[in-house]
Amino acid sequence: MANQDGKEDQEALDALELEQKEFNKDAEIDRILNAFRLDAYAVLDLQPGVPDSDIKITYRKKSLLIHPDKTKNPRAPDAFDRLKKAQTELLDEKHRERLDEAIADARMLLIRDNKWTVDSEELKTEAFAKQWREKTREVLVDNEHRRRRQMKAQMQQEGREQRRADEELEERKRKRQHEQDWEATREERISSWRTFQKDKSSGGGPEKKKKKKLKPIG
Repeated sequence: MANQDGKEDQEALDALELEQKEFNKDAEIDRILNAFRLDAYAVLDLQPGVPDSDIKITYRKKSLLIHPDKTKNPRAPDAFDRLKKAQTELLDEKHRERLDEAIADARMLLIRDNKWTVDSEELKTEAFAKQWREKTREVLVDNEHRRRRQMKAQMQQEGREQRRADEELEERKRKRQHEQDWEATREERISSWRTFQKDKSSGGGPEKKKKKKLKPIG
């Protein structure tokens, strides 16, 4: 009887542990999907300045936790893709440099707007940390809008250049076709000229009107 009770207790504990694991997976999926997607640090729940090794370790742990094959949560694939994208961005030197610059800009903007100094006590508070995160979102959004405008302008310029190139190509095709057509009729023109010259030298051509003879008077 004691063995039976012990078995039931273990099964209950296993069920609770499984439930806790599923809860942790769902919570992490929610956190990732609610994180500001332009901030890869926020998606991975990391602080700026961490080494690449920490990024890889954190990604591996979280990706194993929320992998779509390991949970029935229907939002797991989206969270997994976003997590993967965040890791890729942070391991890309140029992208990470731009992100770090945006975070640093947000900090300096807050200091300037509040007339603080880099040594102000306010910078050590949780309130400042929250303001910093919010300002970082603003800077990243502004940067993204600027990037999209630049991309749009570039695409428009490339479109104009492509149309100009297409027009030039079409013009060259027309000239080349004209030259080919001219060459194709060359023999015909030469033959017509030779016939004309032959008729001219043999006295051919339209008959000349004969002069009317004048009758003698008287």
